[in-house]
Amino acid sequence: MKKIVMTGGGTAGHVTPNIALMPALKEAGYEISYIGSYSGMEKELIEAQNIPYYGISSGKLRRYFDLKNFSDPFKVLKGYGQAISLLKKLKPDVVFSKGGFVSVPVVLAAKTCHIPAIIHESDITPGLANRIAVRGARKVCCNFPETMKYLPEGKAVLTGSPIRQELFQGDAETARKLCGFADHSKPVLLVVGGSSGSRVVNEAVRKALPEILDQFYIIHLCGKGNLDETLKGVLGYAQFEYASAELADMFALADLAISRAGANSICELLALHKPNILIPLSAAASRGDQILNAKSFQKQGFSYVIQEEALTPESLLAAVMEVQTNRGTYIQAMSESGQMDSIGTIIDLIQSESK
Repeated sequence: MKKIVMTGGGTAGHVTPNIALMPALKEAGYEISYIGSYSGMEKELIEAQNIPYYGISSGKLRRYFDLKNFSDPFKVLKGYGQAISLLKKLKPDVVFSKGGFVSVPVVLAAKTCHIPAIIHESDITPGLANRIAVRGARKVCCNFPETMKYLPEGKAVLTGSPIRQELFQGDAETARKLCGFADHSKPVLLVVGGSSGSRVVNEAVRKALPEILDQFYIIHLCGKGNLDETLKGVLGYAQFEYASAELADMFALADLAISRAGANSICELLALHKPNILIPLSAAASRGDQILNAKSFQKQGFSYVIQEEALTPESLLAAVMEVQTNRGTYIQAMSESGQMDSIGTIIDLIQSESK
């Protein structure tokens, strides 16, 4: 049996594509192990898959001044040493990384140990972690054709993003009962603010709630600690901190979605052909990757985009009504997108590199 070590962490977007690959890897005969941080969110997500998990020291690489910039490089070096020891112990045939800062020492350790490594970049422009890790990688998978020009020639492979297959198997009526929606008289709007929620998205949705509820039922995934107790019991409005197994059912029920523009989230919306409104994280609060992701999807006709600085209850309501009116146009564009078999493409790449 061949062995693979997977890595990636820090956000759900650096873990869920790895989880999406796991059933196909098992079917292809791979024994899977995972290297992540000691206590990052990836630990709980991976252990829930019954995959052996190994924690290493991890430091963040920042573009701004912070006192931790003086100590974190030593954490990365420690993690690099720990990763070398683990790879020598586990003896994998290949390493697959979905990114995040914990992945950097693992990929560089794989190069030191002469183990082929494949990394996946979700966004249009590579993040800092993957820009460092690419030095140790044999191949770099990416979602967008625009990304190819930012990657070393000969390493870049357009694969798309692995989508969890269970998302295609949701039951709409199960979600309707869970949310307490009385009937089928209104379309359903799903609001997803990212794994930790979004204050600005939550506020805009809640301020526009009376007007939206005239036309829609609403499922609002608002993030941990972001429930609004004053809105409990409002008919047609179901709020949850997050959804795990229930998410597939919610997607099945949803007629359209409001979402941040993280690459994995929008690729799921594309795969499910859900008309959507994207509100990318502002450049002031990020490196601008979500803005580029959203522009690409808008250009291809998949999404309606509201920049965070232009987000108001009024602009949100107008967008919801526009997308609902023209939802057929968005669905047609997504259905004609020529999506790739991302999982099959990546599995073939893993097999070719682990020979």
